[in-house]
Amino acid sequence: MSEPTPIDEPTRPQLQSAAATFALLSAPTRLHVVWLLARHEYDVGTLAERIGTTVAAVSQHLAKLRLAGLVAARRDGRRQIYAVEDPHVLTLVEQIFEHIAPDGTLAPDPPTPRHPNRPAT
Repeated sequence: MSEPTPIDEPTRPQLQSAAATFALLSAPTRLHVVWLLARHEYDVGTLAERIGTTVAAVSQHLAKLRLAGLVAARRDGRRQIYAVEDPHVLTLVEQIFEHIAPDGTLAPDPPTPRHPNRPAT
């Protein structure tokens, strides 16, 4: 049996960037921030209140997320309003929480077509 040809195999820079993104989202507070911002725009004070932590802590997380390009900000008077606008990030966040049940276990998968390279059982 021959190995498949790696036609669309990710490049080293893609792998490094993807790993860095997953590492950034591995902090529960940052993931919570992204989840909230994927659904609505918020200022830092409201985010801190919703998450149950300090404004300073949320500000540090937002700075990292903005630097990575996962979160965008706009000025509204004296406040900064944050949101997730990248459709890829929105999909990523939506997909992971469809995959994880409320109790933290893996949610049952919906019926999906078999992987094209996997033999039928």
